Amino acid sequence: MNLHRLLRERAEANNPIRVGLIGAGKFGAMFLSQALRTPGIHLFGVADLSAARAKAALATTGWPPERLATNPAEARKRGTTWLTEDSGALIAADGVEVVIDATGDPAAGIRHVLLCCEHRRHVVMVNVEADVLAGPLLARKAREAGIIYSLAYGDQPSLICEQVDWARTIGFEVVAAGKGTLYMPEFHASTPETVWGHYGLTPERAKESGLNAKMFNSFLDGTKSGIEMAAVANATGLTPAPDGLTFPPCAAKDLAKTLIPGDAGGCLHHKGQVEVISSRTREGADIDDHLRWGVYVTFEAPTDYVKRCFSDYGLVTDATGRYSALWRPYHLIGLELGVSVASVALRGEATGAAQGFVADVAACAKRDLAAGEALDGEGGATVWGRLMPAADSLAQGVLPIGLAHGVKLKNAIRAGAIVRWADVEIKETSDALLVRREMEAAFAPAATVRPAMTG
Repeated sequence: MNLHRLLRERAEANNPIRVGLIGAGKFGAMFLSQALRTPGIHLFGVADLSAARAKAALATTGWPPERLATNPAEARKRGTTWLTEDSGALIAADGVEVVIDATGDPAAGIRHVLLCCEHRRHVVMVNVEADVLAGPLLARKAREAGIIYSLAYGDQPSLICEQVDWARTIGFEVVAAGKGTLYMPEFHASTPETVWGHYGLTPERAKESGLNAKMFNSFLDGTKSGIEMAAVANATGLTPAPDGLTFPPCAAKDLAKTLIPGDAGGCLHHKGQVEVISSRTREGADIDDHLRWGVYVTFEAPTDYVKRCFSDYGLVTDATGRYSALWRPYHLIGLELGVSVASVALRGEATGAAQGFVADVAACAKRDLAAGEALDGEGGATVWGRLMPAADSLAQGVLPIGLAHGVKLKNAIRAGAIVRWADVEIKETSDALLVRREMEAAFAPAATVRPAMTG
């Protein structure tokens, strides 16, 4: 509750948090809009593969042209913002305190974290794809380098971690935690060519708005849900069901009677589960009081006394009064990212970070795939990302979705089947693969085992 006060103190001391942003897409632009208005934060630089795109993002979000710098020395001296296409140069620039990776590219994210470790820059990881591919190891390397590695506040995984932490801090057992989305089973087969119809847009309108078909398709086909829940699992120790996400349709008011174990009348495989709920029924009806944009946690009263407290203070519960829920209907994405920046720089505290290798996201075939075909990764036309327990992923030799781009199949894969390492030709020397292998070796003993069925 004191972050704003601490930011003002940094501003009054003329010692703002100097921030480097990598990636000027939608998430990055939303942060830019608020960084301009936040005391104690100096946007030192923006790195993007296209400096013109970064400049356009700054203009769109209201940055005056006179606030732009031509080099890092000028940015540091005048408190202005340097634009560059060299992310490594931004990380290395003298004075940068916090680096935000908002690229969405797992290989780039891993590279940026390693550079932050080298140059001792705190890192806020919007790039949840990189976090799920190797987050436990990246967080460990950051600690060893004396820096903070953090999930991004405003993105759903960090907000879910906050709710889990709230429940545990006051002595509740977390029964389930997750988020909402719009889900139908047929969405798993969606491709960048078919995605816009599901959103009610024409391809022409999407192009006019500058929307990225693969990114939006990742949200629709279930991949992003799997990635985000893996990040939550690895940060909190909550675990997936053995067969991954089931996307039960559920209104917010029904969380306390639905997101509870099967033997208590709910839909969960076990207590302590991550799950994503759908804002639409399987029959295609949209649910009133849905949680499509929000996050939730369900928890259990440990005693009859606490059950009575639930009743006394009007909590929504299941029929027994034993289970309740807390939810947040919205998340503001990059508009909220300043909370992470302030937390890591002023408190030395992450807003969520991987602690172990609990969950993984497997590449799963969208259609029958032929030997010789190249996979096109997250949001593409060939595979989607399915959540699974990390122990199962390791035992089955599963290809992670974060490494399923640009690799060629050695074997034919039937629709719905998981792609394995043995099915693909892959360069064993890529940095991302080497870091992933190192992570597996370091954290495999901590991988979760399947919990017993409870209902």
